[in-house]
Amino acid sequence: MAVAVMHDAYLVWKFLHITGVVMLMGNITVTAIWKFFADRDGRPAVLGFAQKLITYTDWSMTVWGVVLTMAGGYGMAVVAGLDLVSGWLLWAQVWFVVAGLIWLGLIVPIQIRSARLARNFSDGPVPDAYKALSRKWIFWGLVSTVPLLASLWLMIAQPG
Repeated sequence: MAVAVMHDAYLVWKFLHITGVVMLMGNITVTAIWKFFADRDGRPAVLGFAQKLITYTDWSMTVWGVVLTMAGGYGMAVVAGLDLVSGWLLWAQVWFVVAGLIWLGLIVPIQIRSARLARNFSDGPVPDAYKALSRKWIFWGLVSTVPLLASLWLMIAQPG
């Protein structure tokens, strides 16, 4: 009976973990696509709307994706009695934190400045400051995806 309860608990944590990963990875992918095509379009109204959606989806999907990924992952580790401070599991956490630090330290501030600029768009040309921030956002977004993908690969492959 106890083994069945542990197995059921593990499956619940695993479901939460995978749901979080899907939300997180799905949102960062879709957001980058929105941003890329809105920037290519270049119309202030389109850019302003895309910027607003990026902010909304980051709070509703990325943040909750991170919360579910972490809660589910740590819940699984506790139920399974896994060692969190060695091997692939340690490195998966390190890469996840690196991605998070890039996101919090660089991408979020860029996004906040971009959103403030986008709120003041008129029908005139898009300011060069916004375009420069967009390039930085895309660059750091791609950079932050690399350690996130490394973490995902380690979770799936569980090497060593």
